[in-house]
Amino acid sequence: MREVNLLDTSIDLKIVLAGPPRAGKTDILRRLYEQTDRRFRSTLTSYVDPDGDTLYFDHLRIVYGRTRDKWINIDVYKAPGTPERMHRRRQTLMLADAVGPQGHVTGLDIKPEFLGHAGAATAKKGMTDRISFKEGDFNQLPFADNTFDWIWSSDCIGYAPPTREVTRVIKPGGSLNIAFWSSEQLLPGYPLLELKLKATTAGLAPFAKESKPESHPIRTLNKLVAVGLTDLKVMTFDCSVHAPLSAEIHTAMRDILEMRWPDVEPELSKEDFELYKRLIDPASPDFILNLPDYYGFFTYSVFTGKRRE
Repeated sequence: MREVNLLDTSIDLKIVLAGPPRAGKTDILRRLYEQTDRRFRSTLTSYVDPDGDTLYFDHLRIVYGRTRDKWINIDVYKAPGTPERMHRRRQTLMLADAVGPQGHVTGLDIKPEFLGHAGAATAKKGMTDRISFKEGDFNQLPFADNTFDWIWSSDCIGYAPPTREVTRVIKPGGSLNIAFWSSEQLLPGYPLLELKLKATTAGLAPFAKESKPESHPIRTLNKLVAVGLTDLKVMTFDCSVHAPLSAEIHTAMRDILEMRWPDVEPELSKEDFELYKRLIDPASPDFILNLPDYYGFFTYSVFTGKRRE
């Protein structure tokens, strides 16, 4: 048998465990992670399907319808294979609940394999008559003009200028609704460290240090005007959590901490990076979520514009 030097080998191993909620999947994955040689591991990253029956874990390379003639919504997804995608799949189910049984939600994704996962999750919820998915790119939408009453985009086209192609498929009088993560305070007691994290490439994304001020996501109103939308509105919603954290909130906040500032080591001092790793490591005695007085929050901002009648 030929010996392989793993230090010189690129490995991407993904582990998927299937089972009912609270069956011990997370504990198994955590033990696998802790038993992995430290040379081959970074941050523990896991995420679950909306029904909680399947948990995914990046182990070695851890970077992390129609009803009658009325169509209601198109949901534009972001990148594949991320916890954010699972979050947006939940949003699709919530949007279907919001529009009710007479409405229909259409989800769009560029990756057919993820459309399969989304379709299976929808079938499991018994909502295939109210939710459908279509393969496509929001730069070239596979829909006729004036198809949808409104569009909901979460963490996607809010990070790039909306185009006439997106507004083309909205009916006159319909709206474009762009939602995205807009701020956070997640490391209570460490304001200087959190400020440094916010100033990193990951912290500023999708804004870049060389970007023009008008391209900042918080200035999305100018982008809505540029594509001819009117009756502009902005709302910001906050999610606050405090100790004691339930098991569900604890898991969700752990995922947020692991996702929020990836690949920041080159931009922090050694001392700051080591402190950051200790604060977000569940195995560390300094794990921030274990503080008896933990409080944190994050916000989502929603920018809305209507197409003229």
